[in-house]
Amino acid sequence: MTAPLWTSIDAAAATGGTAIAEWAATGISIDTRTLETGDLFVALAGPNFDGHDFVDTAFAAGAASALVSREASLNGRPGLVSTDTLDAMEKLATAARDRSRAKIAAITGSVGKTGTKEALAHVLSAQGKTGYSKSSLNNHWGVPLSVARLPASARFGVFEIGMNHPGEITPLVGLVRPHVAVITAIASAHREFFDSVEDIARAKGEIFSSLDGGTAIINRDTEFFPLLADMAQDAGANDIVSFGRHAEADMRLIECLSDATGNAIDARWRGDAISYRVDQPGVHWAYNSLAVLATADALGADMKKAAADLATLPALPGRGAVHVIPWGDGTIRLIDDSYNANPESMSAALKTLGHMQPDGGRRVAIIGDMLELGDTSRTAHAGLKDHIEKNDIDAVFMAGPEMSALADVLDADRIGATADSAAALLPAVLSGLRAGDVVTVKASNGTGLGRIVAALIDSETVSHAANGN
Repeated sequence: MTAPLWTSIDAAAATGGTAIAEWAATGISIDTRTLETGDLFVALAGPNFDGHDFVDTAFAAGAASALVSREASLNGRPGLVSTDTLDAMEKLATAARDRSRAKIAAITGSVGKTGTKEALAHVLSAQGKTGYSKSSLNNHWGVPLSVARLPASARFGVFEIGMNHPGEITPLVGLVRPHVAVITAIASAHREFFDSVEDIARAKGEIFSSLDGGTAIINRDTEFFPLLADMAQDAGANDIVSFGRHAEADMRLIECLSDATGNAIDARWRGDAISYRVDQPGVHWAYNSLAVLATADALGADMKKAAADLATLPALPGRGAVHVIPWGDGTIRLIDDSYNANPESMSAALKTLGHMQPDGGRRVAIIGDMLELGDTSRTAHAGLKDHIEKNDIDAVFMAGPEMSALADVLDADRIGATADSAAALLPAVLSGLRAGDVVTVKASNGTGLGRIVAALIDSETVSHAANGN
């Protein structure tokens, strides 16, 4: 039987709320669509919804109890009543962190943070019970939810922290209180809310603010390494560990040989050679893996075992998962990198596509708007032209109004189709792909290219499209 994560007594003590009946929950959920049997459902209130409207649905789906601000919502069922449900969830997170004896890592960065988090959780889970952020739960709701889910018996904890405004990371990392804090990379993301990339670096550096006595792990290749190292030192870090190609990196990339399914990597860890494989496409995974191994070591895990276990990292939906899809008299190979995008990650995705060898077809990019770039947006989108050309991309399908900047400068014979939205682009994609093509899908999440991926991997849609019906 699964041990309870929270009991009514523990939750009431942690939050100062009032327990209604006795109950025990094995998990926590804020979304009835993903709620699991035995969860405590937290009825959060947002600008466009109120979780109290879904309490009945939560219990019907198997919730053990609900955290609410209005007792009437429980209708006599087990729960916890607190004036502010978000504040109560944050208090659950604080209590979970207080009772934990796990070694904790917090991860942020302009690119690579989710992939690095998933890979780190994967290798640590092979060495001990590990609590970690699911999906991209990295904001003011996701971080407290993730920490509140940390089992008391966990050996490790891995938490992703995101931001798009200055000052957002500090309170979130205050909940996590990591032993190790990681910055994967600094890039021009969320420029709509920052005056410069240096300001982005300073905001990411907030992850060190609760690191007193811990280890900071920083990308050595970023020009902002000295700034970030100073921020870590000022926050009281006992050790600063770097990774990258830089000659002075503690975890140094020596060589990365990429093929259709992943990367064979040679690195040096503080002078000692280490070789391993990551079965995820794209050279950027070499950098992710360096951060993973340095962090695993800092957390007290076995680095050599962690390196070996990177070869079994499963495909990550929306972040490089590869699908081979029957198409006409052959197949297409689809790289689903649709979850998010900024100029640096888009460049990496196009470089990965450039390394792929089509099976008699073409290299095809299905790309959409990169959001939150502010007044740099048009230049950034137009700048994708160089990456498309140098990586020998044959056809480009574009979704979103910002992509007009690229369409204006890209050679007409490379343009497969353009549309204002993913939905409008889909028919052209379905009719335009050919057997033998290798295809990458990449855009900011708000552009909605995930629906194109969903259509392409749906057997019924594909059956009709690929046969010209």
